[in-house]
Parts: sequence; C-alpha cells; structure tokens
Amino acid sequence: MQKSACFYLGKVVSKYSYKGEVLVKLDTDEPELYENMESVFVSLGNNLVPFFIERCSLHKSSLLRIRFEEVANEADADKIMGAKLYLPLDFLPKLEGNKFYFHEIIGFNLQDSVHGDIGIVKSVNDTTNQALFEVEKGDKQLLIPINDDIITKVDRENKTIYVTTPEGLVDLYLN
Repeated sequence: MQKSACFYLGKVVSKYSYKGEVLVKLDTDEPELYENMESVFVSLGNNLVPFFIERCSLHKSSLLRIRFEEVANEADADKIMGAKLYLPLDFLPKLEGNKFYFHEIIGFNLQDSVHGDIGIVKSVNDTTNQALFEVEKGDKQLLIPINDDIITKVDRENKTIYVTTPEGLVDLYLN
C-alpha cells in the first residue's frame, strides 16, 4: 500500500500497559468512527506495514487505546512509539455539500464571486490557526482562508470551489 492511497489517522504517543497496548492520538473530529477497526497500516521506515488489531477503544477524548496482535509486550510497543498510522482513502466517509477533505480538493479550480477564476488549488496549509487554500494563478501564489463564510459552493463534478473572498484580498496578490 502506498501512502498516496491512504490518509493519516494518527500517531502512537505512549504505551498503555506492560502487555503492549498503546495510545494513539487521532487526527480526526470524529474519533468514535475508528473504535472498531480490524487493522491499520503503521509507517515503519519507508514502508506501510499492516498491523491487525485485537481490540481498540476510545481512551479519553481523542486517544485510541489499541492492542495489536503483533505487539505482545513493552519492548514491542517501544518499536512502534511515534509511528504514524494510516488507513486507505476509501475508509473515509463520503462528505457532501460544502464539506470536503483537504486531499480531495487538490487540483480544483477556485472561482471568486467578484474576480472569477483565481487559480488552481495546489495544496492546503493547515499548519496555521486558519487553514488556507494555496492557490496558483500563473506565476503567483494566493493564500485564501478556508472558512464557511467564504465558501459558497463545492462542485465536485466540475472540480470547482466557489468563494466570496473578503474585499481586497485577491487584489493583494493579483495587482
């Protein structure tokens, strides 16, 4: 399995028991969706290795307590500490309306209500407090906030996101 065919689920952050159980910090708004998984891919070196789950349950808010079949003790758990967990993209629930996953809108066209075509979404920067569309228009790069107030429509069929940007924002980049 290639990482490009998967989404990042979370990271092993600590050991839970001497029997090899670990706690995984999930990168999701809905951790309860991942309580009954049978397996995950664990990133070890440059490879994604399938690990089968004996049991898993939510532990506090966004932590998942996992007992892997392959991890029997603390030494085994130490080997996967800090490892990132992945699942195939088809495990993601389908989103509708103006909701989207960041990876699915790469390559979408951004249409502004005032300026028309303002470019192609090249990536999403979610390392800041406000996630941003990184849009390319010719040789210029625009940073447009991802916000429910700005996004008016997501047209998956035509790979277009319609936005109404704050006055002056697009002008900063294009003029």
